[in-house]
Amino acid sequence: MMNPERRFDGPAFFWLFLFVWYFSGLPQILYLLSGTGRMEDLLATLPLSLFWLAVALFLPPARQRLALGVIGLLLWAASLVSLGYFGIHGDPMTQSVVFAMFESNPEESREFFSQYLTWQLVGGLSLYTLSAFLLWKRLRPAALPRARVIPVCALLLAISACYPLLTRDHTVEKAQNRLRAAMPWPILTGYCQYNRQLARLRERLAGKTPLLAQLEDVSGDAPRALVLVVGESTTSLRMSLYGYPRPTSPRLEALRADGLTVFADVIAPRPYTIEVLQQALTFAHQKAPRRFLDEPSLIDLMRQAGYKTFWITNQQTMNRDSLLTFFARQADETRYLNRQFQQDANQFDEIVLDPFARALQDPARKKFIVVHLLGAHIKYQYRYPKSFDRFEGKEHAPPGLDAAKLAQYNAYDNAMLYNDFIVSRLIETFTRQAANGFLLYFSDHGEEVFDTAPHQTLGRNEDAPTPGMYRVPFLLWTSPSWRTAHPRDFQGMTGRKYSTEHLIHTWSDLAGLRYDRYQPELSVTNPAFREFTRWIGNPDGKLEDFDGMCWQCGAHKDSGKPEEAPARRKTGR
Repeated sequence: MMNPERRFDGPAFFWLFLFVWYFSGLPQILYLLSGTGRMEDLLATLPLSLFWLAVALFLPPARQRLALGVIGLLLWAASLVSLGYFGIHGDPMTQSVVFAMFESNPEESREFFSQYLTWQLVGGLSLYTLSAFLLWKRLRPAALPRARVIPVCALLLAISACYPLLTRDHTVEKAQNRLRAAMPWPILTGYCQYNRQLARLRERLAGKTPLLAQLEDVSGDAPRALVLVVGESTTSLRMSLYGYPRPTSPRLEALRADGLTVFADVIAPRPYTIEVLQQALTFAHQKAPRRFLDEPSLIDLMRQAGYKTFWITNQQTMNRDSLLTFFARQADETRYLNRQFQQDANQFDEIVLDPFARALQDPARKKFIVVHLLGAHIKYQYRYPKSFDRFEGKEHAPPGLDAAKLAQYNAYDNAMLYNDFIVSRLIETFTRQAANGFLLYFSDHGEEVFDTAPHQTLGRNEDAPTPGMYRVPFLLWTSPSWRTAHPRDFQGMTGRKYSTEHLIHTWSDLAGLRYDRYQPELSVTNPAFREFTRWIGNPDGKLEDFDGMCWQCGAHKDSGKPEEAPARRKTGR
């Protein structure tokens, strides 16, 4: 039996602590060396790692090594996800990424990493894993006198537990932000926040819909169909409609002579679908991102205004509860068309055309139809049929792309060409049925596909923004009958700087809906429009002025911290 008065074994304690700290400390060192981390987060790993040391010391010495092996596996798995993301994007994993993980099914997650996996990344993660194993092999029991086990473990736990609370603002959110420095808390706290938001949204769906005060429809009583088409991962920088040299949007260009208005300078506030739609389809915005939890959505607004609402989606939502399907489930009729579990499946957006035509034929006098496309989602080569495989060579592609990058660059342009076909077919279907109303198309966010020098970036990364991640198409088509009843000249408005975070006000303006929260100065189609600061970035971290960014040097002129904006602030959002 162990002598209860055994002397303190300093080296044994050191190696125990080094092992549990390794999974949090080494990633933070890498973040710091890359210029994307903070010394505060590195220092935070020290007290936070004491939690696991206390757990080990509380156990009998003979069981410490085995217990630390189990703990190490947990910490290794969590840190491997974070380091894998860092190896791919060069930045730490954010809460938005954690949310996206829980919105994705396992197959989608696997395909994400297979898309970006390289031998260098595999080698780095393997070396990281081998080092952890060698550390574990070096561990030996570290015993405390029995009388000191409970006091010492209690002290270590108290230090670890109290550290997250040592903030000026004693809130759960601030405490969780501090916990994110150490594994596995970033994933666990992200999961808790994800489920908390999902629970609140379920309560919204089960409870009474919040109403807007003083709502009136000034657009008349004529039957109409108002259509909102939401694209996916489509940047305006790769559309010939916006000046791109390859002919990726010929059909939409032809429609310019038939009532199509092209807004030239529109961005998304964030490069992630969920976060964008939580703002675009509600009264939330970059300075008040959580308003979507309690306030009416665009679907609520249209239903209150007497519209029958439809949601037609080719996204892989599979009729499951998620932050994204919250909006779909608010509609009167919802069609989930994508039953695929994998991204590398040929589930083309033309599947939305027939359900869209049937929704237009619905006998309801006032219809609001949302069509959510799969667009140019990653795995671009699976987003279009072979007949749209038009772009193959190097013409107009950035110089220096290897064969693999060039193939992805061309595949993205082919996806753009097919997206042009789908959006134009939706408009043609609208015209063919002689429906009265309008169709507004925008993309949730853009995509960087080797456009920005040094032409190495693929996908989206909020911590390393590029113009392609944020610049999105914003197109308005109005039917002849709607133009006659509601004559408006938009041509002097197409160059306005706009962000889709305030889309609900533009939609309300176009639909003729007036209510207490409507702000005409936030509608890009209203004469009262006033330009506002177009913030991009994470509202829980740092916001940057899109128009103040120096995209070549990575600097910026201005930045802002998130704060709750007054209900009717006109500028500086």
